[in-house]
Amino acid sequence: MQKIKILWADDEIDLLKPHILFLQQKDYEVVPVTNGVDAIETLRQQHFDLVFLDEHMPGISGLEALTKIKEDQPDIPVVMITKNEEEYIMDEAIGSKIADYLIKPVNPNQILLSIKKLIDNKRLVTEKTTQGYQQDFRNIGMAFQDKMGFTEWCNLYRKLVFWELELSQTTDNTMADVFGMQKAEANHNFSKYISDNYLDFMQGKGEDVPVLSHNLMAKKVFPLMKEERPVFFVLIDNLRFDQWRVLQPVLNEYFRVEEDELYMSILPTTTHYCRNAIFAGMYPSEIEKRMPKFWSNDEDEGGKNMHEEDFLKDLFSRSRIDTKFSYTKVTNLDGAKNLMDNVSNMFQNKFNVIVYNFVDALSHARTDMHIIRELAEDEKAYRSVTLAWFENSPLLETLKKIASKDVTLVITTDHGSIRVHEPVKIVGDRNTNTNLRYKQGKNLSYDKKEVFEVKDPAKAFLPRQHVSSGFVFARNNDFFAYPNNYNYYVNHYKNTFQHGGISMEEMLIPFAVLRTK
Repeated sequence: MQKIKILWADDEIDLLKPHILFLQQKDYEVVPVTNGVDAIETLRQQHFDLVFLDEHMPGISGLEALTKIKEDQPDIPVVMITKNEEEYIMDEAIGSKIADYLIKPVNPNQILLSIKKLIDNKRLVTEKTTQGYQQDFRNIGMAFQDKMGFTEWCNLYRKLVFWELELSQTTDNTMADVFGMQKAEANHNFSKYISDNYLDFMQGKGEDVPVLSHNLMAKKVFPLMKEERPVFFVLIDNLRFDQWRVLQPVLNEYFRVEEDELYMSILPTTTHYCRNAIFAGMYPSEIEKRMPKFWSNDEDEGGKNMHEEDFLKDLFSRSRIDTKFSYTKVTNLDGAKNLMDNVSNMFQNKFNVIVYNFVDALSHARTDMHIIRELAEDEKAYRSVTLAWFENSPLLETLKKIASKDVTLVITTDHGSIRVHEPVKIVGDRNTNTNLRYKQGKNLSYDKKEVFEVKDPAKAFLPRQHVSSGFVFARNNDFFAYPNNYNYYVNHYKNTFQHGGISMEEMLIPFAVLRTK
């Protein structure tokens, strides 16, 4: 069992040596620092289970350090220690979700008790959360006035997800409504950013070109394979960043997160295009040209992701990687149980791919089944259902088995999804694809102001089915609807989770590297 690791920040740390020795005798590992800045930097460089934080230190205060720590690692318990008995200091600290609050001088048993218990005050947390978002509301709004690159958009989206999760735990519905409007504004600006820059990204132009689906393996995964430990690459289909954020604390018991980033899915944001690009290490049009018998266009019958293992073998060959690997796709409960039973055989491989389809299946079931709509009515409920599944899934049991060995675990996805609200009228012929967030065809009619259009698919490295065919993508929370039987169509699909178009939720998706503890 690995020791509990504690970071203790206090400018009088030398006076606390008896306390530190006491904890070390209790088999705790304690790392001392003397100021808030060092505490923040040390936490970014090393994993800790708990933080003791002096409120009054030179440089930034304990409360200021606490804010930064919680932005970086929302789930880490922080115990505030201070000589100051002012009530407002206590309220500020508790409202910032500290785990405990101690008044100096403290004795060793107080410290030990604080380690063993966590306290929380829901009212103060709610008040502090609301106050914190109100203070950050203006900063987020001001960011829209600047010319943001991909890195800035990732930082903004992470901040929005942070506040979405925080506000979802409060009872302040008014503030949640305000957040919803600001998030919609963010998606509007993000869609404009993509419309202005996407084709350049596909050409590799610009200073802040993101990691995209087709080069995810080369840029982020293959470097991990240079280490001795096996790599498990787990792709959970259609996993949004906010969903990853609620799953992550479950995994923290077994793994340590070493890298937690966002990358950008290509368009269309569907399994057909994004996941094939990931495993082939090529754009869709390049896949079609190199391996035409393995590529299916939208209008072709049959499955569109039947050859991912073949794509991966070809990518390894082109990359001159000669290593033993496995590929497992889970699409049902029997497959999940088989994976759980056989995972021990995978440790002998250098690289193991596991594709898990549950979240995407949940999204489609929510569209078609009334009871699932009720269970996953909105984003909060959607996250809750995803978490409930994960906590009781064969996948988690499989990951626990993986955690028994010294391995590198990658958790990622191919695209996300967005809850659609606004219908956009479009007209196409009978060969037009059925996806609600993008359309491909040769006789499409639409309002150019309402979509992102790619008249020449070659510029977006997309296959061209016909000489005159192009692509159009829905933006923000729009979805395409045909004029025929319009009202029924709109009522059926409004407020369902869809993917294929342009939004932060669909395109800014998680890539996390974890190590076993």
